[in-house]
This record gives sequence, C-alpha cells and structure tokens, in this order.
Amino acid sequence: MHIPLLQRTRIVAKPGFNRWLIPPASVAIHSCIGSVYAWSIFNTPLTRVRGVVASSPDDWSLSQVIWIFTVAIVFLGLAAAFAGRWVEKAGPRMVGSTASVCWGGGYLIAALGIHFHQLWLLYLGYGVLGGCGLGLGYVSPVSTLIKWFPDRRGMAAGMAIMGFGGGAIIGAPLNEGLLKYFSQSPRFIGTEGTVKIENRGGSNYAKMEDGSTVEVVVLDPKSAKSQAGLKPGIYEVNSGSTGVVQTFLFLGVLYTFVMLMAAFAFRVPAEGWLPEGWSPDLSGTKMISRCDVDINEALKTPQFYLLWIVLCFNVTAGIGVLGVAKTMMTDIFGSAYPNIVTARFASFYVLMISVFNMAGRFFWASVSDKIGRKQVYSLFFILGVILYLCIPILSKQAATSHSIIWLIAFYATTMLIFTMYGGGFATIPAYIADLFGSKNVGGIHGRILTAWSTAGVLGPVAITYLREKSRLSAIHELVSRVDPAAFANKFGAPLEKLEELITSNTVTIARLLELMPGAPDPTTTLYNTTMVVMAGLLGIALLANLLIQPVDARHHLK
Repeated sequence: MHIPLLQRTRIVAKPGFNRWLIPPASVAIHSCIGSVYAWSIFNTPLTRVRGVVASSPDDWSLSQVIWIFTVAIVFLGLAAAFAGRWVEKAGPRMVGSTASVCWGGGYLIAALGIHFHQLWLLYLGYGVLGGCGLGLGYVSPVSTLIKWFPDRRGMAAGMAIMGFGGGAIIGAPLNEGLLKYFSQSPRFIGTEGTVKIENRGGSNYAKMEDGSTVEVVVLDPKSAKSQAGLKPGIYEVNSGSTGVVQTFLFLGVLYTFVMLMAAFAFRVPAEGWLPEGWSPDLSGTKMISRCDVDINEALKTPQFYLLWIVLCFNVTAGIGVLGVAKTMMTDIFGSAYPNIVTARFASFYVLMISVFNMAGRFFWASVSDKIGRKQVYSLFFILGVILYLCIPILSKQAATSHSIIWLIAFYATTMLIFTMYGGGFATIPAYIADLFGSKNVGGIHGRILTAWSTAGVLGPVAITYLREKSRLSAIHELVSRVDPAAFANKFGAPLEKLEELITSNTVTIARLLELMPGAPDPTTTLYNTTMVVMAGLLGIALLANLLIQPVDARHHLK
C-alpha cells in the first residue's frame, strides 16, 4: 500500500521538534484499543440477545462468547509479530491508520453478526479483524515512543501502554451507558406460578389467554435484583433488546475517527537523534546494552524465549480473570453480600481493574528505570504467587462469616495483582530494548507479543473449563438432594432430562437453590482451582526471569 501522506519519509521530525507531543497521540490510540479490557461488559448482553432478561435456549452461551475475546487477543499477537517489522519500514502513521480501520471496522461487522445472530460474523469482525487492529495499534506507539525517549524507556513504554490498560476506564462506563440507552425491556407475561409453562425440547412455552403459545424465559428473584426496574417472572422471547447491536455500531464509528486523528499526529526522530546531553547507563546491574540485535538474530538467543515465557505466563494469570471479571465478582460474592454486590458494583469493579491496571503500567515501568527490569519482574512473580493463593481463602471466609472485611481484602488483593499484570506489559518493551538495543525493538517486541496470543487462549480456556467443571459438579450435587417431584413441578420435566435442561439454561444453581432454602451457595468456590493453577504458572515465570542474562556479543550487529 503506497499512500504518500502516510509514508515514513513524510513524518521525520525537523530539528527542534518537541518530543512530548508524541505521548498524547500514543495514549489516544492505546485508549481506544484498550477498551478490549471492558469486554466482560458485553458477556451478559450477548448471552441474552433473544431472551434479554435471561438466556433462552437459542442464545449463545458464556463459553461461546468469551472465546471472541480470546480470538481478538490471539490475532493481536499475530498482527503485532507482522507489524513489528512493518512499523520500522512504513512508519507509525501508516500502521496506526490501518489499525483504526481494522478496529473500528471489526465492531461494525460484529454488529451485523449480532443482528442476524450469526456467531461466526462476531468472531470474524471483533475477533479476527478487530484483533488485527489491536496488534497494529499496539506496537506502533510503543516503538515510536521508545525511539523518542531512549533516556526513559520504561516511562515511555509505560505512557503508551498505560492508555491500553486504562482503556476500560472509558470503555466500561461508555459501554454500560450505551447498552442502557439502546436497550428495551421484553414483554412481561406474568409471575412464576400464575402462568402455566410447558417445556418442549428444552424451551419453555407459555399459553396465552387467546389460546396461542409464545416462547418465554424465567427471570428468577436473585437475577432480578441485578436488573433494575424488572420484577421476577415470565418474559416473552424476542420481544425486547439488549441494545448491543446499536452499541457496537456507535463504537465502531467513534474508534475509527479518534484513532485516525491520533495516527496523523505521529512523527519519528531523524536518524542518529539523541536527547541533548544524554548518554546511556551501561552498568551491569540493569543489563543495558549499547549494541543492537537484528530481529531474526534475536530468535536465536535464549533471552528471547525466556522473555516469551515471562510475558506469556504473566499474561495468562491475569487475562483469564479479566475476561470474566464482572461475572467472577458476582459468582464469588453475590450470595454473601447480596445488597452490596449488585450489577452496578460488579461494573464498578471492572472499572477499578482498569484504573489499577493503568496505574501499574506507568508506576512499575518507571520503577524499572530505577532498579532494573529483571528485579521488577522477580517482584511481580513472588507477590503474585502469594496473592493468587490467598483468593480461595478470602472467598471461603466471605461465604462463612459474611464480614465485609473479606470483600475489602479480595478487592485489595486483585487490584494489586492487576497493577503487576499491567506493569508486566509496560516493562517488557524496555526489557527488550535493554537486551537487544532500540533499533529493532518494534520488530522484536512484535514477535514476543505472540506470547500474548498464546496467553489469550490459555487464560480463558483454563478459567472457563475449570469454572464449568465446578459448576456442573455443583449442580449435580444439589440435584442429588432435591425431591424429584418438586424438581419436575418447577422445571416442567423429570430428573431424567437433567442434562437437557442444563444445556438449555433451564436448570441453574440459582433456581435449584430456590428448592433448598438455607443450602450453601456453591458459586463461591467456582474459581478456586483456577487460582491455584495461575499461581503455579507465575512460579515458572519467576524461574525463567531469573535465568535471563545479557545477550552474547556474537549476536550483535556489526
């Protein structure tokens, strides 16, 4: 693609250019693509496109829609691996403009997929095309800033990637506000018990006064508390809207415009430019090299693969939780604190994750300028192992004592985790520049970001698989203690059809607990195994980080 206005030769800065004009453009692009961290806001609406207040049998499941986030992260890494070398040749304006079209266009295609209820279009739009936009938009600002700030590599990377981590600070309330604005409540049929429901092949049907039948979903009292303005009862399927289609259309246009404006603000320094009066710190404690390494040559070094493991396992431990943050908060603490952990509280939790994620990116990257990248990562992993292992203990204490202190402790624990998760992203470009030089940092950074793609699969797979396994086990345990006649009366089908009823979302933990007053809610334990597994991954990452040493001189460019 040859568009003169976008070429690198057109954006070389003239003498006297103020380098501090570059960070705002970088933060703007990263803030737009960083809204991917608010994906969990869309989980519930996407699983209720037809049922609106509850999932109908034809609606997508959580395990289906959460993979869209995973695909987007996979293509982020793949696109970054390609764009890393491209940004060094074509320049950040070209790459940033392409990113805007991919990210915004991905939303528009996804909106079509939701409207026609075609899941593959949602994957293609948001997952594949949008993921490419993420990767292109991620590497171009980081590579550019590191070249403008060789004296403050950690801070420079932290400034750009801070925007990515903070994207959900804007994205979460924006998504929530748009969904609320565009949503429409479905038709209310009546309260449960006053309307006769018949189950046919896993779907519920209610008989109307005129003799006709309509497909319906049941909104249980517990779920109704999280949906302001709605009362428990029977609602008609396909008679309302979650507002998610219109929200995707609006965001697609908005992000395309903002990212294009930011891309045109980019400039690159002239060849050989250095900040006035600056010389690199070559002390051995920080492992800062004055030599550069070619992109392909970097793949022959053990440092590349050790850094890959460090990033992969650090991201895996956090990204799975990010994808289901809102759901996790409700699952673990919804029963213990029903008057506190509402839908608004869970949404605010997602917002605060972004706040601490963003703050951690700038804070830890700046700290790494002082004490070194290796030392910062070691601190991440030691603290991370301890904190992840504390989460099952906190959830158990909350379920048994119902003391607010355990919710506060969980909040503080997870927020500290996410500062280090964000800090890991912000520090890795500076770590790469220290080891391999800044000349090809964009290309090498792009290749290492394939670790993010891998983590984008590992994290959600682990958390959804382990959570689903725990959920099914809990349902079967509850069913074993339920009276068969009461079960058949409530769900309109005998126990023999349990698996069918689970698949169609008719039987849930919440509805089973209605038959068992006083029984403990098992949803508080759904994530325990996951937390132990994540702690183990951080232990492996710690070992890999400790093994990193300076790159051998034979790999340096002559």
